[in-house]
Amino acid sequence: MGLTNRTCLSVWSRHKYFYDKTWTNADFIRFAARETGVNAVELLHRFWNPETDIPQIEKALQQEGLEVACVGASNNFALPDAAERDSQLQQIIDSVNIADRFGAQVVRVFSGNLQEGLSFEQGRDGILEGLKKVAEYAGKKNVVLCLENHGLFAGKAGQVASIIREVDSPSLRSTFDMGNFLLVDENPNEAMEQSLPLIGHVHCKDFVQVEEGFQGDTYTALSGSVYTGTVIGEGSVDLPHLLGRLHENGYGGWITVEFEGSEEQKLGSIRSVANLKRILEKL
Repeated sequence: MGLTNRTCLSVWSRHKYFYDKTWTNADFIRFAARETGVNAVELLHRFWNPETDIPQIEKALQQEGLEVACVGASNNFALPDAAERDSQLQQIIDSVNIADRFGAQVVRVFSGNLQEGLSFEQGRDGILEGLKKVAEYAGKKNVVLCLENHGLFAGKAGQVASIIREVDSPSLRSTFDMGNFLLVDENPNEAMEQSLPLIGHVHCKDFVQVEEGFQGDTYTALSGSVYTGTVIGEGSVDLPHLLGRLHENGYGGWITVEFEGSEEQKLGSIRSVANLKRILEKL
C-alpha cells in the first residue's frame, strides 16, 4: 500500500468545533470521509466522551469506510512531583484502551511542557520513568506509543531520540511533527535525518513566520521568532522533501494532517489534505 493510501486527518484540525460543542467525533469522521477523502482519522483523548462515543464512532466508521489510525494523549510528565506524574499515566492507559477498541496501532504521547525552574535535564528522569511504565502496558495491547516533538521543553529531534533510546522499548517510537521543529529553531529537513530510524507516525503541519502584532493565533519559538499556522504545503515546511525522504526510507505508517492555521478550519483541512495528496501522487 503506497503512502497515497495512508492519509489521515487529526481531529485537532477541527478543534474549535469541539471546544464550542457543535461537533462530535462521529461528525468529524463523516466530514473527514466525505469532504477530504482521507483513509483514516486521528482521535484525541481530550475530545473523548466515554458515555456516547463508542457506538457513535463505530457506526460512523462503518458507514464511511474509515479506520482509526491513532489516538492522541496529551500527558505531561515534566512535573516535579512524582504523584502528579503518576496521575498522567491514566490518560495514556485510557488512550491505549481506546486505540485497542478501534484497532488503531498508534497512541501519540508527549514528554511534557516547558515550565519555569525545570530544565530538560531535571525533568528527564520523570519522563523516562513514566514512558517506561506505559510502554509496557501498550506492548501488552499490541499498541505502539509514538512520542511527538511537541512544545518547547523536549521538542528537539535529539531530545526525542535520546528519550526513545533510553526507554529502549519496541513499544515507543516517534511521532515526527514536521512543523513543530520550527518552534525549537530546528530545520525540519535536518531533524528528519536524525529521526528516520525511529519514526512510527507522522504529523503534517505547517507554519509561516510573521511579525509581532499579527492578528491571529501565533506561536513563539525558543529564539523569540513568531509563527502562525497555515495550510499544509503553503508555509515554511519543505513538504515534498520530507515526504520524499519518508518514501525513500520505506515508511509505511500513516501521514496525518494536523492543520493549525488561522483559516476557517473546514476549508483549511480540505486544502491541506488536497496539497498532501498532490505531493504524494508525485512520489
